[in-house]
Amino acid sequence: MLDATIINLADAVRKSVYQLTGAIADYDPLMNLIGNARFALIGEASHGTHEFYKQRAEITKRLIQEKGFTVVAIEADWPDAYRVNRYVRGANDDLTPTEALSSFQYFPDWMWRNTDILNFVTWLREYNDALPENAIKVGFYGLDLYSMYTSIEAVLNYLDKIDPEAAQRARYRYSCFEHFGEDTQTYGYITSFELTKSCEEEVVNQLRELEQRIAEYAQKDSRIKADELFFIEQNARLVKNAEAYYRNMFTNRESSWNIRDRHMAETLEQLVNYLDRQGQQTKVVVWEHNSHIGDARATDMGTLGEVNVGQLVRERYGSDSVSIGFTTYTGTVTAASNWGGTTELKQVHSALPESYEALFHQVGLPQFLLVLQDDNPAIGNLRQPRLERAIGVIYQPETERISHYFYARLPEQFDAVIHIDDTKGVQPLDRTADSQINEPPETFPFAV
Repeated sequence: MLDATIINLADAVRKSVYQLTGAIADYDPLMNLIGNARFALIGEASHGTHEFYKQRAEITKRLIQEKGFTVVAIEADWPDAYRVNRYVRGANDDLTPTEALSSFQYFPDWMWRNTDILNFVTWLREYNDALPENAIKVGFYGLDLYSMYTSIEAVLNYLDKIDPEAAQRARYRYSCFEHFGEDTQTYGYITSFELTKSCEEEVVNQLRELEQRIAEYAQKDSRIKADELFFIEQNARLVKNAEAYYRNMFTNRESSWNIRDRHMAETLEQLVNYLDRQGQQTKVVVWEHNSHIGDARATDMGTLGEVNVGQLVRERYGSDSVSIGFTTYTGTVTAASNWGGTTELKQVHSALPESYEALFHQVGLPQFLLVLQDDNPAIGNLRQPRLERAIGVIYQPETERISHYFYARLPEQFDAVIHIDDTKGVQPLDRTADSQINEPPETFPFAV
């Protein structure tokens, strides 16, 4: 039997929500909430739920068309997403969106190689192609740092073309990693316990040299596009931060989670500063997991001393940022049972009774939007800590309470939340291929 308090709270929430029916106007309250903000952070409660991807894309389309957003920044590696960026802006040789997404080849490949992303990338290319000749095209960028070796290769290949002597110096510095056979986990383990000298000094020096010579490269060869120079500089910055991430993975000296989210926030700031210099104030949609875009200070993460992108963006930009979370009660999810495992369509257990998801289930609507900044008693009563579910690329229902739940204060974590009661998994583009094995990140087993 349900507690009377839960029933009363569910009734109060029902009076405060905006039911989502599939109409374009459903998101009008969200557009009003975002207003003139420059940053719209849109989350997801799992890395494999169709409805989260689809609705996030639909909200983003309206932000692009109606509010002048020109950047989509995602929880993906910089070089892989930059290939998509070049495709949607008509600047590379990829003929189809499927080709443009083909760099997302490592586990979890379904996270960005799925039909929902394919449809959005297709729309983005068509939207950009239809813009007037001098209009600013919408870009697509990655904020994450797992591409250390790919980014090293990008830096070396570029320097080989424009400055062979600098390329030789960079190759010598990056050769520090050759002892580990591109195994970042082994590098982190050995160097964190000081069993060998780390590559920290080399990657810092390489970034500094590149930063100092960017202007020189641009003056020396006018054919070098500013975007290409920024792309290379950001790859060198990623290598520096990734080295620190892996080196700290096995120690408590600095949280690898914090290094990763600080890197993503730094990349976002560098990107905005770069684009702002082109003459127009940049407006960005960020796509990441709820765990990254909801304010960490309102969750167990903050108690543990962890920060995240949502908190850092709020601290840096204040009311110029709005964060939107997603929740679900049950359904299916595309995920794996362990890191590097086979892609599966897994049944999602009904949410635990003491969770926000279970409370929203009692509201009795298939899907709705709840603006958490509204001043009414229902929102005030949601400020009491409750469990919230987080499914990353791994879903382990047998240990769900430990593996996938944490306490949060939802109105302090997000500015709005979209609840979809019954959801289904995304459809991968590579449904028959086994996932490629790779080392687990610091976020294992949550993998968000």
